[in-house]
Amino acid sequence: MAQYPAEINGFSLKKEERLKALEEWEKQHNYPVNPENAEINNHIHTIYSFSPYTPSMAALMARDSGLGAAGSVDHDSIAAAREMVTACSILGIGGCVGVELRVSFKAGPLASKKFNNPDSAGIAYMTIQGIPKQSIPKVAEFLEPLRAERLKRSRAMTVSANVFLREAGLDEIDFDADITAKSKYAEGGGVTDRHLLAAMAEKFISKYGKGPDLAEGLRAKMGITVPPKIAAYLSDPNNPHYLYDLLGIIKAEFLPRIFIQPDEKECIPVETVVSFAESVTAVPAYPYLGDIGESPTGDKKAEKFEDAYIEELFKEISRLGFRAVAYMPPRNTIIQLLNLRRLSAKWGFMEISGVDINSSRQSFNCPEVLKKEFRHLLDTTWALIAHERLASVDARYGLFSKTNPLASLDLNKRLSLYAGLGKKLDLHHPDESAAELAAQIGK
Repeated sequence: MAQYPAEINGFSLKKEERLKALEEWEKQHNYPVNPENAEINNHIHTIYSFSPYTPSMAALMARDSGLGAAGSVDHDSIAAAREMVTACSILGIGGCVGVELRVSFKAGPLASKKFNNPDSAGIAYMTIQGIPKQSIPKVAEFLEPLRAERLKRSRAMTVSANVFLREAGLDEIDFDADITAKSKYAEGGGVTDRHLLAAMAEKFISKYGKGPDLAEGLRAKMGITVPPKIAAYLSDPNNPHYLYDLLGIIKAEFLPRIFIQPDEKECIPVETVVSFAESVTAVPAYPYLGDIGESPTGDKKAEKFEDAYIEELFKEISRLGFRAVAYMPPRNTIIQLLNLRRLSAKWGFMEISGVDINSSRQSFNCPEVLKKEFRHLLDTTWALIAHERLASVDARYGLFSKTNPLASLDLNKRLSLYAGLGKKLDLHHPDESAAELAAQIGK
């Protein structure tokens, strides 16, 4: 990121200042892409949950990685939304927004199952995708009590973490300065476990510096054995991803010692969230994780999740009213991915793709979507973008709106029509051109 102006990724700046810096950069460094045939990523985290990137920088990194569309999806936060869509329009790529939160399945038939959430049985991540601009304030209001509950639990976990740090002879974490402020909580950001673990990582770096001594300090003081691959990363003081590599191993090996299970004030019933998503003309989606081996970000152990009961899962999320399944092709095998396609077709789910970006080591690219088996994910992205922009003009143009003039059409036909509309948008002025395209619906 050194080649970009620091203001575009200015964590302490206002979004207007970042967008102005992005506009100035773009005037001098235009980097056009052909959006229709380019890769896409609908699941980029920003500084409003945990990420090295502001929404402006995330959009720029996506575009300069050759992506034709980018979407922000933050944990328990919609604070990135307006900046993300504006940044994408400045850069001439498609933009869309969503939010990721955890919900309870404990009232249903799969209550005891491990879903896509490694930390809690009966609790799953879900996303609300394609949020129209007029619904952003309602989403922020809906998330407010959930953010507050997570803040409270994170504060209690920090108390436990400080016991370990104190016994290890390290500085303690100042929750307000080291976690709350960095989460942008006052601006609508969400506190995550990664904020706490990053604060711990910084205390270790402060004590041991960057190099071989740190890995030994983890072993001696915390009983954490660092795998050879991560140890090599931590032995290099010039490693630009140092904090994120260290955070990953602490998350995988230490988090269970201090983790406090969330309750249903924080992870509310799934039915409530699905109903809310529908009420704001957004798309409720289930993010598939699947059984995993090596974690791409080094923060998850090999473990089994939904694959053993996936037929039951699809039946249940259909009953609950989910409209889409989201997944990250780089995380899964071709067998898993083809099974997802089969089940999505069987149950009538839209497919949404993206790769969660919360580490500087991760790539914005997702070349898998360019393979013939998954090129349909490009079209569903443009359909999602069209949904968001058209529903921002009028809620009845939402893809799944009961009053949509196209509601009687088969889902695949609707997706195809909306993908075509998405590709016709003037990406530098998406809202204005959406108003013109809306007139074509139903003709």
